[in-house]
Amino acid sequence: MESTMELDELKLAWQSLGRQLERQQDLQWQLLRDRKLDRVHGQLRPLVLGQALQLLLGVGLVVLGIACWSRNTDAPGPFAAGIAVHVFGVANIILAAMTISRATGIDYAAPVVSIQKQIARLLQVYLLNGTVCGLSWWLMWLPVTIAFAGLGRVNLFQQAPSYIWSAMAVSLIGFAGTGWYIRRSRNRAAAGPRAPAATRNLGDGGDGIRRGQQLLDEIARFERD
Repeated sequence: MESTMELDELKLAWQSLGRQLERQQDLQWQLLRDRKLDRVHGQLRPLVLGQALQLLLGVGLVVLGIACWSRNTDAPGPFAAGIAVHVFGVANIILAAMTISRATGIDYAAPVVSIQKQIARLLQVYLLNGTVCGLSWWLMWLPVTIAFAGLGRVNLFQQAPSYIWSAMAVSLIGFAGTGWYIRRSRNRAAAGPRAPAATRNLGDGGDGIRRGQQLLDEIARFERD
């Protein structure tokens, strides 16, 4: 009888120890998950700050564009430049706001698969933003310059046509060269060694987001294991 009771007590002790170990493992895993998610969040903070600055820049461009075209309704060149800057400013505001909304709206309490999808959508918006508002600066710096001159009713098309043409040439060369570099970086990354995407510089500014994706991939692997 006593041996049976001792055996039952031993079983209960083992079961209790097993539950304690499971709870400890769950706690350790939760702490590890939280630390990695904090790092993911940290990777996005500089992005949010940069997009906030872009939004402010967009507001400034809208103000500049309106000030230019409203002063030069009788001058086609400065008027068109003012309209272009105005539209470009609106695009900067919209895409910066979309990127900030995606980055700050991530639900870190959601399952990892859901967070991965949210990060992927953020990267898509950010790359669109980078193309429209980043790469196109090679083309838009000239209308911005013309718009600043137009504030004083200075028509660079009439007073400095050679500058306009040379600046256009520089813009096109810079635009084409930067686009080629970005495409080349992506192609080399795709054809090169299978290093994690987060460790590669693809030239599009999305490296912080990709590092966050790598951390999420690590969490997903731990959960599967």
